[in-house]
Amino acid sequence: MMTTFKKATFFSTLVGFGFLLGAILGSISGAIASEMKPAHNMQEPTKSTEFHRIEQPLSNHIAVTVGGLGLIGLEIWWFLLSKPKSQKINSLSGIQEVDIAVDGGYSPSHIIVQSGQQVRLKFIRRDPSKCLEEVRLPDFRIAQHLPLNKSTIVEFTPTKSGKYEFACGMNMFRGIVEVQEANVVK
Repeated sequence: MMTTFKKATFFSTLVGFGFLLGAILGSISGAIASEMKPAHNMQEPTKSTEFHRIEQPLSNHIAVTVGGLGLIGLEIWWFLLSKPKSQKINSLSGIQEVDIAVDGGYSPSHIIVQSGQQVRLKFIRRDPSKCLEEVRLPDFRIAQHLPLNKSTIVEFTPTKSGKYEFACGMNMFRGIVEVQEANVVK
């Protein structure tokens, strides 16, 4: 699933650079067209305060429209349609344990555990960015350094049900530990 995220990131970056290049080339061609003077009129043109329409090729209009629609679609998908990966943790000998990959975010980013049992989160950081060097769980007063390409264990025991956020040191990448009441067997 991480390769899908990386592909989506790559393509969205590529689309963004395409728009930037199109905007730059469009403004350059417009500036060149406005600077050109007819050869038969060598007199200095009179200064006018009116705007003059500069004709652009149809391909520029189409490229900007398609690119804009593509970016709008990407934003809608990113913010409204993409769902975080969720994982319910099963208990082994009283400890709820999960491996969390730290690579451009947290995977899984939504963890469901039971209250009253010890939770062990094993963070494996593969992303060298400074932002992801630390993970913080403020509700449990935990801040842990994550060395690159090594497993780091964070343990705590939640006592109340609810949703508890964990985030990177810069609070840009986030995840949630959802604590549910323990199932009582009668």
